[in-house]
Amino acid sequence: MCGTFMAAIDASIVNVSLPVMRAEFDVRVDEIEWVITSYMVAFSLFIPLINWVKNRIGYYNLYLLSVAIFTLGSLLCSLAVDLPMLVIARVIQAIGGGAISPTSLAIVSETFPKEERGSAIGWWGLGNVMGPALGPTLGGVLTQYLGWPSIFYVNIPVGIVTILLTIKHLNFLKKQPRYKYGFDIKGFAFFGLFIIAIQYAIAGIAKYDPLSWHVLVGFGVSILSLALFIRSARRPAPLLDLSVFRSGVFLNSIVIVAIRSIALYGGLFFLPFLLQGLLGFSEFQSAMLMLPNALVMIIVRPFAGRYADKGAVRNISAAGIILVSISMLLFSRINVGSGIWLIIVAMVVRGVGMGILVAPVSTALLNAVSEAQTATATSLNSLVQQVGGSIGIAISGVVHQYIYNYYLDKNDVIIIAEHFALQDGFVIAAIIIALALVPAFKLPAKTYVRPKVEAEVALK
Repeated sequence: MCGTFMAAIDASIVNVSLPVMRAEFDVRVDEIEWVITSYMVAFSLFIPLINWVKNRIGYYNLYLLSVAIFTLGSLLCSLAVDLPMLVIARVIQAIGGGAISPTSLAIVSETFPKEERGSAIGWWGLGNVMGPALGPTLGGVLTQYLGWPSIFYVNIPVGIVTILLTIKHLNFLKKQPRYKYGFDIKGFAFFGLFIIAIQYAIAGIAKYDPLSWHVLVGFGVSILSLALFIRSARRPAPLLDLSVFRSGVFLNSIVIVAIRSIALYGGLFFLPFLLQGLLGFSEFQSAMLMLPNALVMIIVRPFAGRYADKGAVRNISAAGIILVSISMLLFSRINVGSGIWLIIVAMVVRGVGMGILVAPVSTALLNAVSEAQTATATSLNSLVQQVGGSIGIAISGVVHQYIYNYYLDKNDVIIIAEHFALQDGFVIAAIIIALALVPAFKLPAKTYVRPKVEAEVALK
């Protein structure tokens, strides 16, 4: 939980500090964006290596090394004196951060028996969900009062504590058997090209016209390289065991994760504009208004995991999707002059929805694969979250700018244009998240039992 929270919050805490970094380093906007882009690309590139590294050194060493690298990267980020040094430090940080979440989820999944797995994932997921929720506001407060390096050096004590707790409590993982398989160079090359191309295309959506040649070529190359990667995965000992997609439960669960990430990261993109822009709240006031969301998730997540263990996977997941969609609609009704109670109600509804959505879906996803496929499943889960979040933020930025320009040309009143841009943006996010109901109703009504496949057979 400690490592996951540290890695998850860092993925969103940096954005709000970019203007300050840009001014201090005296660079252009397109240059300071490398602080984000370098992390996202390195993070995504390392994820498919997790299963191969785990087989060679085991979960214990992989998790310990990941936390240590992330902590070192955070220290280097806080000491950066120019943009190139910061970008290099972010790449180091991402190499550790890319493995923390999927590795810790795999450890939880394989350590707890299936009748307790939902509850364990419910507690574990608190950090994974609260990080993106609190990151932007916490980053603003730290930057305002302690300077931008503070958003990185706060990770150092958390990282040290996590390392000490790992050494003390996860020693039993050292007994895990290890396998030395060859490295799938061709598969990694195709996968790397896919990640770079799709990130280029996503970044191009915000910079150029969505139908410009930059975007179309980027998506074209990404689709081609993905097809080649899938084809190469049919070979023995592939980079990622894509046979997990043969399970309908896994496929529906990962679709929910993708839709959820696109909608939620897009919705989070709008929140700072709503609270600090349109409504004029300070960073600290915004943090207090977002607190009910975090507190409700803390309360609800363990109960959701417990009910997932008892059955009701489909119903809990569907209820969570509906509540999150309703919260987006509530956010769309907030305007200048709206009472604080409406903001709090929207935050509470969102917290309940998120609190009951993640654990059942994660439980169903992991129970749908064999134990030998756990590392692959958690890696794909993290990868889909990352790419889905990137797509959601890019789409949200384009949609917001398009609607804003439309209403500005129509009314020539900035505050009205901003209101309608935010309102329509939240409505679109609500519709996107509601689409996840289709795969959610295909999940099992009862807890899905993990297939009993021998590790040797699955690895072959």
